[in-house]
Amino acid sequence: MNQAKDKLETIFEMQESLNDFITESRGLNFSKDEWIQKRALALIEEVTEVLNELNYKWWKNPKQRNDDKLKEELVDVLHFFVGMCIDAGMTAEEMYQIYLKKNKENFDRQNGLSSKKGYSLDEK
Repeated sequence: MNQAKDKLETIFEMQESLNDFITESRGLNFSKDEWIQKRALALIEEVTEVLNELNYKWWKNPKQRNDDKLKEELVDVLHFFVGMCIDAGMTAEEMYQIYLKKNKENFDRQNGLSSKKGYSLDEK
């Protein structure tokens, strides 16, 4: 039986393929740390482009939000984020498992069930 691939796994595989293509075709030779740094900077730039789609500049005349452009910028953020995950040796499954654990911890913090203080809704 041919089981369909997980969407996150597919994204990781496609991103790794793109990363490899760019690295090979451009003759790039950076360390994993350098790649993570470069992708983090690119991610910051893409997040800035997200902000630019949201009229955050109160000193400028507002423009109508372009939802298609906003979504495209968010996917650009994902490209660089997933690239950093790959460079850090993370698989899609590992990211999913770490996300589940962290999400539970974040809920626990909000509900006062964590040993970390300062998050609970009851501590206002």
